[in-house]
Amino acid sequence: MSRGRVVLVALCGLLVVVVVGVVLLRVQSTNPASMNPAETAPSSQTTAVAGVAACPLTSLPPQVSDTVRAIRTGGPFPFPRHDGGVFGNRERHLPEAAKGYYHEYTVITPGARDRSTRRIITGGTPVTDPRQYFYTSNHYESFCLVTGAGGQ
Repeated sequence: MSRGRVVLVALCGLLVVVVVGVVLLRVQSTNPASMNPAETAPSSQTTAVAGVAACPLTSLPPQVSDTVRAIRTGGPFPFPRHDGGVFGNRERHLPEAAKGYYHEYTVITPGARDRSTRRIITGGTPVTDPRQYFYTSNHYESFCLVTGAGGQ
């Protein structure tokens, strides 16, 4: 084999390694289990509701507890035009329910200038004492059922 052909084969092999590495990094960065456990549902938790893992309230950022308290007392909410609005569950990551069953609330992200990506979605009535609390840190990509928040 000529030297030019050896170099070409080596470069092709290197290109394959780089492409595979990039793909693996992207898969890992979109996998909730690879993220900060305080920001996602712990992967060691058992399934709580229709494929949604459980996460104790105490394992989540402290702002989640602040939002739960505000829900239970009827506010005030940091984004009153949005907080308490009906959540449509268009992504279908939560169990199917009648329209109006779910409501969404902003969980403050320190340093963010807008609503950012963290939310509590409640399920059930009354609005101040819902049956379920779900948390998402990634704007509805994944959820965990919050235990210890009331309801259940």
